[in-house]
Amino acid sequence: MRFIHLADVHLGAAPEAGREWAEGRKDELYESFFRVLRLCGQRRIDLLLIAGDLFHRQPAVSELKELNYQFSKIADTRIIMIAGNHDFIGPHSAYSGFTWSPNVVMLSAEEMDSVYLEELNTEVYGFSYHGREICEARYDEVRPGVRERINILLAHGGDASHVPIDKKRLAGNGFDYVALGHIHKPERIGRRMAYSGSLEPLDKTEEGEHGVILGELTKEAYEEEEAYSGGMSEPDSRLTLRFLPCSLRQYVTLELVSDSNAVNASLLDAAREKMAAFGERGIFRIHLTGVRGEGIHYQKEEFMRLGRVTEVVDDTAPDYDFESLYARSRGNLIGMYIESIRDRAGTDEELARKALYYGIEALLSPDGKEGERGGH
Repeated sequence: MRFIHLADVHLGAAPEAGREWAEGRKDELYESFFRVLRLCGQRRIDLLLIAGDLFHRQPAVSELKELNYQFSKIADTRIIMIAGNHDFIGPHSAYSGFTWSPNVVMLSAEEMDSVYLEELNTEVYGFSYHGREICEARYDEVRPGVRERINILLAHGGDASHVPIDKKRLAGNGFDYVALGHIHKPERIGRRMAYSGSLEPLDKTEEGEHGVILGELTKEAYEEEEAYSGGMSEPDSRLTLRFLPCSLRQYVTLELVSDSNAVNASLLDAAREKMAAFGERGIFRIHLTGVRGEGIHYQKEEFMRLGRVTEVVDDTAPDYDFESLYARSRGNLIGMYIESIRDRAGTDEELARKALYYGIEALLSPDGKEGERGGH
């Protein structure tokens, strides 16, 4: 049985809203999801598992109709889904009573439920959120009912406010696969559990590849004598999992190392070159490190104007010639500061260097009172 596991699509969200370069990101979430649906058809996927937060908030009926039409186009793929904490089933939710295409089942109950897919000999367990938070550890005690079937748990949660999960305990509950949602970073947990992560990265904290999990399950006989934690025998099924990167976008931190000869223009050119390597796919955080020449201050606004830049962090330190500066500043505040740091530094040269960097930077800043400002 071939399956795709995804979660946290957040249709309707608008990542980086307000930035000119981010126009169209909202539509890209739909485009990315529909690409996965086409992939199901192309690869003859038997089962598509959607582990919550398909929508960023409770969807409208019109949105469900549009989505259902796309589901109907892959009629040979069975689709099982649950609602998560973002698209939870509220009192007036459009999910309630919605008629899905025959190949779609939503496990919409607030308590644990399941559906048996006879043609796949597969039973999928799960429940939907009916509020924004669930603080009870509801997955701890759930067990598959018929061990001869392929048993899959569809689950959304993993933190204190959204169904806390004891991963070791859940791994011993007898499921052939546990398809997790809510955590946006892809993560394999042991042999039979995984977070697929968000289909598309949604903000600057979600760096790295994003996509779906491709899996294949074959059920075999059980070894009844082999005890397994949690009171179950370990499922004797053959499972293969592979993470498939397929997102349209990727958040990337670009590390730019400055030296005493670098200037704004040279680092901007270096940033452009690195950004070009990612093409239109990259969304960037720029991190400036190293040292900068005396009198040089990098203009963050110029880096932000390169496009698709979410943040610029400048951790460069001024590369002062302290001996020359001291020789020019004996008798004034700067000279006295250098003397005091050297007298108190002892053997900790690194601490002294940092104190000199940051202290002299403050004294030479445009707001400082000292006459000698090194060209600032």
